[in-house]
Amino acid sequence: MQAHEESRPPGLSVFFPAFNDGGTIASLVIRAVQVASRLTPDYEVIVVNDGSADATQEIADELARTYPHVRAIHHPRNRGYGGALSTGFAAATKDLIAYTDGDAQYDPAELEVLWKRLTPDVDVVTGYKISRSDPLHRVIIGRIYHYTVKFLFRLRVRDVDCDFRLIRREVFNRVKLERDTGVICLEMMRKIQDAGFRVVEVPVHHYHRTHGRSQFFNVRRVFWTGIDVLKLWLLLVVLGRGRQNAPVLLRNPTISRAVPPDSLER
Repeated sequence: MQAHEESRPPGLSVFFPAFNDGGTIASLVIRAVQVASRLTPDYEVIVVNDGSADATQEIADELARTYPHVRAIHHPRNRGYGGALSTGFAAATKDLIAYTDGDAQYDPAELEVLWKRLTPDVDVVTGYKISRSDPLHRVIIGRIYHYTVKFLFRLRVRDVDCDFRLIRREVFNRVKLERDTGVICLEMMRKIQDAGFRVVEVPVHHYHRTHGRSQFFNVRRVFWTGIDVLKLWLLLVVLGRGRQNAPVLLRNPTISRAVPPDSLER
């Protein structure tokens, strides 16, 4: 019996935080179902609809009705990128959790690359962009942000804002995420580093956005992101509160497909 348990392939949860991604979410979910089913028979694909104003909710619900392994979770109002990520991590029920954005700038098929690098002594596999496929102003702002936060937070990863990761679920027994904004990725990688988890990085492709527009790249958002980064720096670096022991919490979403109660109460 013990040998059987040891040979059991790990379960995999793949989720997509989505905000007004009705033009891309269907193809992403279908590709995720295809790649996840090749990696393990025990998988689920989750769409976290963060209060979208377009057809994202209807499309996600239809995907959940069509594919038995797909679930859709809906925030009644937009809670921000951090809120969507926190919901996805908390709703995931499998051994491993993978996520990428619902805007199709990363290809879910490349999850197989991350999967192959998750050896028993590795806790997190995170992508880094081979080449950033964005307009020049976004590339410049992105590089400034990258080098600034890498210096301030003393991060060892080469690409903080590559939102394509595969993480052992048990990591979130010790790492608590609190930010509702895009700096949640910075918070997560610093806390993972502080907790001593082993991180491996792999190259992944980054594609032009074909639908919708970025919620980050405007003057007001960049300004408030800077303020949020400074607050996080004071908390994690200056005050040294990076080591956490509480799990991620799921805060009052509405759910179109039942989520097991134990995953809601973590």
